[in-house]
Amino acid sequence: MRCLLLSVALAWAPLGAHAQKIGEVDTVFQWLGPDHKIVVEAYDDPKVPGVTCYVSRARTGGIKGALGLAEDRAEASIACRQVGPLGFKEPLPQQEDVFTERMSLLFKRLHVVRMVDVQRNTLVYLTYSDRVIEGSPQNSVTAVTVERGVKIPVKQER
Repeated sequence: MRCLLLSVALAWAPLGAHAQKIGEVDTVFQWLGPDHKIVVEAYDDPKVPGVTCYVSRARTGGIKGALGLAEDRAEASIACRQVGPLGFKEPLPQQEDVFTERMSLLFKRLHVVRMVDVQRNTLVYLTYSDRVIEGSPQNSVTAVTVERGVKIPVKQER
């Protein structure tokens, strides 16, 4: 039973980093439970110190939202910025899921994917949501240009 609970907990855990809530605005008043909101959260890229991604997305309120049973909308927006000196702990994969967080009790997840544009020496970040059966084509993209003197180390694919 412990192994099953640990497996479920690990499956629901976000990858890479935890969000830091920056702020929120109410969008719809709810008589019972919290209001519907737009939340802005910051995620520090765990493999690229000096890059922070800001993600805004809807959070469903009401009774279902308060109980964690609501399914949040698929729309999200992302802006990643250099907030300090860039560092690379290790070579980066060409494309990697950096963060993921659940948007519903079981099936919907928000993803932030990092891609390396070697030709332009740029880190590209994409946010989208998916479900077990189908995802959403709604997405948002942003980029962080790395100084020409600093080469992004990329893992060589075999």
